[in-house]
Amino acid sequence: MTERRSLTILFADVSGSTKLFEAKGDEAAMRIVGGVLVALAEVAARHGGRVVKTIGDEIMCTFPGPLHGLLAATDMQRRVKSDPDFVRDSLGIRIGLHHGDALVDANDVFGDAVNTAARMADKTLAKRDQIVTTASTVRGVTNTTGLRVRPLGTARVLGKLKPIEIVDVLWQEDLAHVTTVQRVVQVDAEEPPRSSLTIRFKSQAFEIDELSPPFTIGRDAGNTLVIETEWVSRNHALIEWKRGYFTLSDRSTNGTWIRIGDDEEIFVHRDEVRLRRGGTISIGQAHQIESVDLVGFQCSDGDGGG
Repeated sequence: MTERRSLTILFADVSGSTKLFEAKGDEAAMRIVGGVLVALAEVAARHGGRVVKTIGDEIMCTFPGPLHGLLAATDMQRRVKSDPDFVRDSLGIRIGLHHGDALVDANDVFGDAVNTAARMADKTLAKRDQIVTTASTVRGVTNTTGLRVRPLGTARVLGKLKPIEIVDVLWQEDLAHVTTVQRVVQVDAEEPPRSSLTIRFKSQAFEIDELSPPFTIGRDAGNTLVIETEWVSRNHALIEWKRGYFTLSDRSTNGTWIRIGDDEEIFVHRDEVRLRRGGTISIGQAHQIESVDLVGFQCSDGDGGG
């Protein structure tokens, strides 16, 4: 029987496992990764959590409330970092969690809260040794617990119309220059001005901000900006607001060149780079090639223009 329940969903993913499989072989690597997942399950149980399932090198847990999940997440990071065997094999974890309504059916959990938690753990948001959660999850948790967070801006979640505010939970001992949970998630009386980005290509001009969907560039007609040249991939790159600033992510065969102001151009291939101030983007070929039509960009307002 399916029932709706308010739960904290946590995903923890082992980072470094790909290199481990290459170095140790499948059987040995599976044993080592399995040891990490067992350790994480033990930590979850101590905080009232339940392991729903493991998927490869990832574990999914549920907790009755945000505080249980947040404390478990910090203890998971400390457990992995304190184990000499995990450190020797260069293993770490990234964690994402979210508290909200979920559907519980037998031994599985699904629904909006699960999708949001999974997005928090995605490697485009959470990095190795990091805990990322939604601001709504930490809102209401007092700073008497010693938890500290810092804002990461907003992120888009599939199925949600607007981006959601996300934060980084700081678990290391050195907590200088950070603010408390209570202060970080305080809602201002007036909404601050949103960062925006102006993009120009030939006679076309586009303006996007923090709430805009990803701006896509490529040869396919479905892209926001269509550039029909042979060195441009069908889905070449996308620009989006992520982690507090605008980023360009390259997904192409030939790569993307970016020049910020008068700085030297940066080559990006299957990676992402922060867009700052203003400059030009060369899609598929370097700037100095005469036949290239450049895409101009200019950041304004907020931290995204810094």
